[in-house]
Formats: sequence, structure tokens, C-alpha cells
Amino acid sequence: MAGAKKGDQVKVFYVGRLADGSVFDSSEGQAPLEFIVGRKEVIRGFDQAVLGMTPGEVKTLTLPAEQAYGPYQEDMVAEVQRADVPAQLKLVVGNHLELTREDGEPIVVKIVALDETKVTLDANHPLAGQDLTFEIRLLDIL
Repeated sequence: MAGAKKGDQVKVFYVGRLADGSVFDSSEGQAPLEFIVGRKEVIRGFDQAVLGMTPGEVKTLTLPAEQAYGPYQEDMVAEVQRADVPAQLKLVVGNHLELTREDGEPIVVKIVALDETKVTLDANHPLAGQDLTFEIRLLDIL
């Protein structure tokens, strides 16, 4: 049987682990993940890992941060004046806010620090800067 190639729609089960072995994401107990190989519907390294796999094949690989969610970027952390934040927003460290970028695209930021005058927001993906290990089982090529 031919392996998965760019443009194929595939179904996979997967488990994603951090360097300490903890699971950060899994399709276990859920419907399989479906995506089209090469369409940038999943992170680059995951997409590339599926290339050539055949149904039933299982692969375990570790993706460096650059092939996953990218490096952690300090320039994506910003302080804003608390007075510039709408008063109705409940500000709690660890909470996420959805903002609108200048180009109109939404962006999710995490509140990482608060004080009387400032709010520190982090726009990095929560997994930025981390190497990720995936176990992928290709179920089907549609």
C-alpha cells in the first residue's frame, strides 16, 4: 500500500508529550484527527512526519520547537497600562484574553503579571520554545 503523500486526507490518533513525559494533548477517547497533508492544517513537523506512513503504522518522533510552535519570543510579551484595559474585563494572572491585531486578526494572549498600573500580556503560544514528542498512528488515507 502506498504511503501518505502531500494532498492526501488522513486520519490519525496521536499523543503529544512534553520533555518531562507529561501529556499536553491526545486524541485518545475522541474522534481521530483528520487533516490534509501539506496544507498547513497541523504544525509543520507533525505534517511532515505523516508523509510516507501507511495505514496501521505507528511512529514516535520528537520535534524541536522550531518545527512545532516556534521559539519563545520575548518580543511577544508586552506591558500595557491598566487604564487602557476595558474596566469590565476580569484580570487574573493565568487567564487568556482575545484581542484584535492591527490587521484585524484575532490573537489570544495570556495575562502573566498584574500590578496596580500595568498588565503584562504574553502572545506566545503556550507550547512555544518546547520540544514536543508525538506518537502518531495513521488510521486511514481517505
